Amino acid sequence: MTTQLLSVGSPDLIGTDARGAVISSFLVFIGLCLLWVFTLATQDDDPELLYVAGRSLPPVFNGVAMAGEQITVVLLVSLPGAIALFGYDGVSTAVDSALALGVFLLLASRIRATRRYTLGELFSLRAEGPGTRIAGAVVTLCIAVPLLMVQLRAGGITAALLIGMPTERAQVVCTVLMGFLITCFAGVADLRGTSFVQAVKVPVVLATLAAMSLLALRLFDWSPGSLLAAAMDKSMSPDEYLSPGLWTHTAGFGTLGTLSDHIVVILGTAMMPHLLLRVSASRDVPAARRSLSVAVGLTGLFYLLLITTGFAAAAVVGGGRIGAVDAKGQGAPIFLASAVLPQHSTGRSVLITLVACVAFLAVLTAVASVTFAAAVSVTRDLVGRRGRTRIGIGEPTVLRLSVVALCAVSLLLTTAVHRYPIEFLLAFSLSLAASCVFPALVYSFLWSGFDRRGLLWLVYGGLSVCTLLTLASPAVSGTRYALLPEQDFNLFPLHTPGLVSVPAAFLLGWLGSARPGERTAPHRRSAWGPTPDRGAPGARVGSDKNVVSG
Repeated sequence: MTTQLLSVGSPDLIGTDARGAVISSFLVFIGLCLLWVFTLATQDDDPELLYVAGRSLPPVFNGVAMAGEQITVVLLVSLPGAIALFGYDGVSTAVDSALALGVFLLLASRIRATRRYTLGELFSLRAEGPGTRIAGAVVTLCIAVPLLMVQLRAGGITAALLIGMPTERAQVVCTVLMGFLITCFAGVADLRGTSFVQAVKVPVVLATLAAMSLLALRLFDWSPGSLLAAAMDKSMSPDEYLSPGLWTHTAGFGTLGTLSDHIVVILGTAMMPHLLLRVSASRDVPAARRSLSVAVGLTGLFYLLLITTGFAAAAVVGGGRIGAVDAKGQGAPIFLASAVLPQHSTGRSVLITLVACVAFLAVLTAVASVTFAAAVSVTRDLVGRRGRTRIGIGEPTVLRLSVVALCAVSLLLTTAVHRYPIEFLLAFSLSLAASCVFPALVYSFLWSGFDRRGLLWLVYGGLSVCTLLTLASPAVSGTRYALLPEQDFNLFPLHTPGLVSVPAAFLLGWLGSARPGERTAPHRRSAWGPTPDRGAPGARVGSDKNVVSG
């Protein structure tokens, strides 16, 4: 069904009496965060200290930071809203996101054993050459830029709600201001610095979500059943709230659409480039496994609290009021924080301030992590040693310039399209990761016949299929929440292309490597223990003698 959203006035979530104190506290928190990050910045010019913290992070600490990588502002503001508005479908998305780390666990040990930390270097496991590294950098950038746009937009919407001005102009101004602050942060950050901020973010986020959930539960006499019943009653469709299909983009697409969404969310979330960089910071393979175990536990708790927060927002605030401000429900956490305590109480102001600080931390760390991983890929895979000699500057300088350029481009694009619903870009990024990264790594680790030609067919073929199917999908045209709702050229019936693009990428990789009807090179690298390339940490001269030519 099509959800009908009610029309209400612009909300004043804080109140004029407490607004000054809340915003002042928020600005002080931002200043302290930036100051702390500047003190954590690495002054050493050693690239490995910048990229993977010298592979010296303790397992538990790195596991907490890895859990922090999963706590993004999009999840914090979108998933509770999706659960509040669409019930079962929102919960299903949260469960898929939680399962992603389980998929990543299957490949993490092999990734760490290669001692490589960019997609270009991992793609070079089977065949050296600039083509494979360029392919890795292209995929990384295509995943990162749309993801950055969605994160910045969500941060701008949250900040605008905080000051009580959820208008388009206020959202744009807030997005630009937050973008400049985050660019300053990302420009000096390294993996060690962001790890400390991620590790602090995790307990703060969990405590804030737990506090909101408990305060909401208190309003219903500590009865989860009463809270859930109230969430159903205050939703836009009480009879269908706990049934699949209420979310607009899933309606009419049936089981195939749902399966495609599951594939994209699980595989795409697991294959994000910044996660690959994070696992490479572990001391060794056993440390990587222990870090992932810690991350899985903390991430599971985070999603459990996020689901509870979503139901609490529906029960306390109501789906109509949440959806009237934003059709995706991105104001649900702030709405809930403003409603669980009395209007003029000090605790209410403190809770709203905590939610605002958590949202800023989530934007700060998520954008910095994604930007940093993309900049490392540009530095290592596109510029590299030859590029450094040609342009006459070192890797750290190239890294900083790449970070600033990526933030600037993403911010410019976000403000340019602020009038349009761009949430589908998140699904596009996840689709690219699921279609281009996951099949390539599976083949690289498990199939000795996978070579350069197969990799290029897989990567560029998967990228092309994802792009074409997304452009022809209901996410871009023909539906109420599409990018171009007044146009109708959706030839592909599914909201996400994963059901087609992932098998197509596997098929293209096999066709390019097997070359039916054509004789292949007799010597292949082994599936386990690939020869490190010269650019990888710990590589030895002459280590690429067995490279398979494409």
